[in-house]
Amino acid sequence: MGDVLMIKNDSGIKSATGLTGSGSRDWIIQRISAVVLAVYSVVLLGFFLTHGDVTYLEWSSFMTSLPMRLFSLVAVLALAGHAWVGMWTVFTDYITTGKLGSSAAGLRLVLQSLMIIAILVFLFWGIMIFWGTGFGVVAV
Repeated sequence: MGDVLMIKNDSGIKSATGLTGSGSRDWIIQRISAVVLAVYSVVLLGFFLTHGDVTYLEWSSFMTSLPMRLFSLVAVLALAGHAWVGMWTVFTDYITTGKLGSSAAGLRLVLQSLMIIAILVFLFWGIMIFWGTGFGVVAV
């Protein structure tokens, strides 16, 4: 990444900030994504509470309906954003040269790279589950 995308924060860590390049915007993304995930959880809980003994057909019909597929897509995107901002914050707060010495920057780079790969895998996998061939994609 070029120096245009890099900033130096108060902790002395020079890195690309979370998703938006701004700590306050990342904070807002974190909060909005948390609300989306909470509402999604309440919707799923409400489905189970109102349907008692749920059969696979009922569950499949509910989850593959267009509103739930769209809501699930939004929830998967929110989860990816939430995870990235959260993990970026943890890595930049706890993997510092003050705590780990000169190896901190390299370790942080490796961990952030692995985190990006994991989030992208889960993001694409989640999209495939809801927009691919349905629930048959769950088992790899």
